[in-house]
Amino acid sequence: MSRILFPKYSVLMSVYCKEKPEFLEQAIQSIYDQTVKTDDFVLICDGKLTEELDKVIDKFKTKFGDVMNIVRFEENHGLGHALNVGVTLCKNELIARMDSDDISKKDRCEKELKKFMEDDTLSIVGSNILEFTETPEKADILRKVPELNEDIIKFSKKRCPFNHPSVMYKKSAVIESGNYRSVRHMQDYYLWVDMLTNNKKGYNIQEPLVFMRASNDLYKRRSGREYIKIQNNLFRIMRERHYITILEYYSSITIRTLSAFAPNFLRKRVFKKFLRKKVSDNYAY
Repeated sequence: MSRILFPKYSVLMSVYCKEKPEFLEQAIQSIYDQTVKTDDFVLICDGKLTEELDKVIDKFKTKFGDVMNIVRFEENHGLGHALNVGVTLCKNELIARMDSDDISKKDRCEKELKKFMEDDTLSIVGSNILEFTETPEKADILRKVPELNEDIIKFSKKRCPFNHPSVMYKKSAVIESGNYRSVRHMQDYYLWVDMLTNNKKGYNIQEPLVFMRASNDLYKRRSGREYIKIQNNLFRIMRERHYITILEYYSSITIRTLSAFAPNFLRKRVFKKFLRKKVSDNYAY
């Protein structure tokens, strides 16, 4: 039986001082364990890190060797800026995004690469993800996103159409669409809108390929005046590009403003009840 010749791909991760060392270690280990190995791991250290985080990075630099390209910023500039720079530094056309506290299944990148090989018109391939609070073995909340491009476009007019920690995308398509913006929140949603309105095609694999940590901070970050301003600006951009109607614009900003001002416990409950799906299937970790 002949072996499949997979295209090369880069991995892009950003980490900052508040990350927990054990989470970073699990995240990087999940990339090291991929069934199809990367030959280019770009790790952006967004500002000075703790000694414990540096020890984890040194450990994996030894394991990865020249594959790991560590880029250090003297000051923290935020995720949007870090990823903007990181995309330009990746040496391959295909880039797998990876968060510093999530865990990828071993065949995540293999399955995403296969999808690109099946359809070279795609610019973004993501997947469903499973959320967990304690351990990935106890992950029980499924964040499901639409599969086909036409449904992704419809979905994107109200909600983020890709799970950011799961995506693999084409470097050229990201740069042609303006790359990541230096906004504090929703960097991914801005990028997806920029790409979709630039006629870039997406697809979501209908199985969870990433285990995502979901602490109370995940929902708390989606609150406050600054968050409202950033998300309302995104929907204003959609409206100016005639991507959404005036009715869709006012509907979205009203719902999102109310959500951002709601108590954190209530926002968390709404997200889990209406925007997530509780599952009982035993997904392999």
